[in-house]
Amino acid sequence: MGETRKPVIGVLCCNETVQRPVQVVASRFVAPLARVSQACVVLVPAIAELCDVASLTHYLDGILLTGSRSNVAPTRYGAASDEEGGVLDRERDDVALTMADAMISAGKPVFGICRGMQEINVLFGGTLSTERCCGRHLRGGWDHADYATLFDHRHEVQLAADGALAALTGEQRLSVHSVHEQAVERLGDGLTVEAWSSDDGVIEAIAARPNGADVLAVQWHPEWDVESSASSHAFFEQIGRSLRAA
Repeated sequence: MGETRKPVIGVLCCNETVQRPVQVVASRFVAPLARVSQACVVLVPAIAELCDVASLTHYLDGILLTGSRSNVAPTRYGAASDEEGGVLDRERDDVALTMADAMISAGKPVFGICRGMQEINVLFGGTLSTERCCGRHLRGGWDHADYATLFDHRHEVQLAADGALAALTGEQRLSVHSVHEQAVERLGDGLTVEAWSSDDGVIEAIAARPNGADVLAVQWHPEWDVESSASSHAFFEQIGRSLRAA
């Protein structure tokens, strides 16, 4: 008998320039999807004119919107200009929002980490702020970042008692890695708050189930310590369950 087909999850890339334009995704996002979620990973290029959203939506069982060194363009959530947006990737914005909308409409799960959570909030009509996190998590932008030092930073989050993350982890508080320049300001319609920062109340996780499939996103980086953190491991286990249920 043949092996059971693994579920297929799309992982969104980013646009960067390394001597020439390249599509980029950190390997640390891919590894736990394959090892813990037991999924087949397909990289989705963040090039709007080349990304066949209809075909990908039919083919994929779910999608992960990853973290990134870029921010969501402020004009995506109603700002007058993108002047205060920092490093932007407008093509990523296009593909992420279009793909996530199509997957949700098809009743397929969508997950987000860091920038991915911010994209989901914007898709649901929410807004973002750079005032509530600048200086708290990331100083000087990614170009000046030492990754090992950045991800040594931890802080406490409180989980919603009746939320999915509390049920997954069996915990009410977690110590997490958050490294970002934008944060949720106004929560999108239909989203519920799954976690918030114990220090300042910044929303750190959101969820929804609009068409029978999970939408779940966290501001922190569970991919960073998935091998040593039970809660991070549980996040990727849930991705696998959601993919199979879909």
